[in-house]
Amino acid sequence: MAEIPSPVLLSTPQPSYAFFSELARVFNSGMSRSVLLTGNIQDLFFADSNTGGDYVPLLQLITTKSAVPGIVQLVYELNGPIRAFPGSAWDTIRRGWITWKTGTDIDSLTLQALTDRKKQIEKQQVEADFDAKFSDAIGQPTVAMELLRQLTICSRSTDAQGRPFIKEKLLIIVESMDLIVPGADPDVTKLNAADRHRVMVLSDWLSDPGFMNGGDSVVMLAESLSVVHPRVAKLPSVIAIDVPRPDATSRQHYIDHFISQRVQKQLPAPTLYGTSRELGELTAGLSVHALRQVMLSATHSQKRLEPADVVGEVEEFICAQLGEDVIEFKRPTHTLKDVVGFSKLKAFIKEEMLPRMTTSGADALSGAAVAGPIGGGKTFIFEAAAAELGIPVLTLKNIRSQWFGQTDVIFEQLRRTLESLGRVLIFVDEADTQFGGVGSDAHETERRLTGKIQQMMSDVKLRGKVTWLLMTARIHNLSPDIRRPGRAGDLIIPVLDPEGEDRLEFIRWMLKGSVDISEGSDIETLVKEFEPMCMEYSSATFASLRSVLKAKSKMALLSPEQVKAVMQDVLQPDIRATRRYQTLQALINCTRRSLLPDPNVTDEQRSEWSAEIRQLELTGLR
Repeated sequence: MAEIPSPVLLSTPQPSYAFFSELARVFNSGMSRSVLLTGNIQDLFFADSNTGGDYVPLLQLITTKSAVPGIVQLVYELNGPIRAFPGSAWDTIRRGWITWKTGTDIDSLTLQALTDRKKQIEKQQVEADFDAKFSDAIGQPTVAMELLRQLTICSRSTDAQGRPFIKEKLLIIVESMDLIVPGADPDVTKLNAADRHRVMVLSDWLSDPGFMNGGDSVVMLAESLSVVHPRVAKLPSVIAIDVPRPDATSRQHYIDHFISQRVQKQLPAPTLYGTSRELGELTAGLSVHALRQVMLSATHSQKRLEPADVVGEVEEFICAQLGEDVIEFKRPTHTLKDVVGFSKLKAFIKEEMLPRMTTSGADALSGAAVAGPIGGGKTFIFEAAAAELGIPVLTLKNIRSQWFGQTDVIFEQLRRTLESLGRVLIFVDEADTQFGGVGSDAHETERRLTGKIQQMMSDVKLRGKVTWLLMTARIHNLSPDIRRPGRAGDLIIPVLDPEGEDRLEFIRWMLKGSVDISEGSDIETLVKEFEPMCMEYSSATFASLRSVLKAKSKMALLSPEQVKAVMQDVLQPDIRATRRYQTLQALINCTRRSLLPDPNVTDEQRSEWSAEIRQLELTGLR
C-alpha cells in the first residue's frame, strides 16, 4: 500500500477550471445568454464542498458552483424529466406560470376559485396543462425545448404592477445537444420533421432579442461543435467554450485525492513507482475517468504502477478516443546507428534537427517535410531519428471519415489530444494523400481539413510541444501553405539515392555475410568492382538485393562471380522517369543548400531542374 505523507496531499492545489470562469464571465458581462460547452464534457471534475469536495460529472459541477441565491437551475437530460434545483423552486415556477397564463395572482385565483366555479375550472386546467407539459417533455426533446423557451418568456414577463412572474433568474442546462439537434447535414430541409422543428425552436429562442437582453441563461453540452447543427451552433448569439482535458496539476490532484480517500476509508491504495507529481506528468493525455481506471487497476493488482504500464494505458486511451484507424503510437526499434549511408543527412539530423525538435523555446521546430523518390529510405531514416528523441511518436494514419461531418469531429479530438500531451512528434507517412489542397477544385471537406491542419502547424500555443514530420515522395502535391516557412516549410529535406562513399557503404552492407572472399580477393576490391553496376540503385534496391543474396547464400557463401550473376539477373522496374521526376521535385523544394548534392548550386542549375520537370510533366508525370 502506498503511503503518501499528508503534507504532500495538502500541498497539491485544487484544479482551477478556466472554462467555468469563462462561462461565468460571459453570463455576468451579458456578452451572451447561450453558451455551448464542448470537449471533455464526459469527464469528472473536482467540486469543493464543506466536507472537502469530490470528483463529480460536469453537470453536477455546474449546478454546484452555480447554486447561489436568486438563480433557479433547470436541467434537461434526454432520457429524463426536467429537474429543478433547488427542489423548492418548482413551487416558484408553477406559481409564476399559472399567474402568467391566467393573468391573475395564484393566491387571488385560489380565493376566487372557492366561490367561482369558472375560476376553479380555469385554475385546474392551467395546473393540469403545466403538469402535462413537464410530463410530456420526458423523452420528447421537441416538447422540452419549446417548454423551456416558454419558461424564459414567462420569466422575463411582468404583471400589471411591473413585477416579474418568476423572480429568480433561470439557468437552463441541456445535455446531449448532438442528439437533440444533430449536425449530420447542414441543409435543414433534409432533416426529418422532428429534428427540423427543434432546430427552428432553438434558433428562434436563442436569437430572440428579448431572451438575449434578459437575465436567463442556457448552457448546452456537446462533445464537439461539429456534431451540433450549424443553424444552432453557429448562431451569433451562441458562444462556444472548450472544456480541455486535465493538465498535469489537475491529474496530480486527482491522484492525491484518490489515495487520500482510500487511506481514510482504510481501503487498499495503489503503490506508485514515484511521486504523484511524476505520475501526473507521465499520464499526459488521460482524462480523469481514464486515470481513475488506471488507479483502480493498480489497486486491484496490488503491483507497483510502473512507467511502462502507464505509457501503455495512455496510448490505449488516446487510440480509443481517436480510433485505431486514425492514429497509432509508433515505437521504432532502430536508431540512426542502424541507418546505412546518408552520412551528411545523419550528421544534419543529429547536430541541427533533433536539438530543435526537443526544445521548447523560440528555436523550436514546428515541422519538417521529407521528400525524395520512392524507395529512397525516407521512412526508415526518420523512424530512426524519431527513436532518438525519447518522446511519444504519433503516426497519423487517416483523419478522413466517410460520414458527413465526422472528419471535423476527428480533427477536434486530435487537437484536444495534442494540447493535452506534453511533447509529441506527429509522423505522417504519404502526407500528400493525407492532406489535399485548398484550391477551388478540392472538395469542401478537403479544403477545410487542410486549412485546419495548416493553422495547427503554425499555432504558437503548440510550438515547442508538437512537431510535424511529413513524409512524401510527391512534395509538390502538398499545399503551398503547408510548404511555407512556419509550417513544414521550415525544413524540407531531400532523401536521394546514395552516391560516392555512401554508395560504397551500401555495397559493403549488401555483400556482408553473403560473399566468399577467401580466394584472395578483399572486400574493398569487390566493392569497387561492383560499383559501376549500382550507379542507379536506390536504398530499396540495395535492401532487396541483400535479401536475395542472403537467401542464396544460406547453404554456402557465394563467389564474386555468383554475386555478379545475381546482380545482372535483377531488372529494375520501369519507374525510372517517375523517380527522376520525384528527385527533381525534392531538389527544387529543398530549403537547405547544405543538404543538396552540391551546396554551391546556381540559379541556372535550379532553372534547368524546373525546365526538366516541365518536360517530364508533358509526358503525363505528376
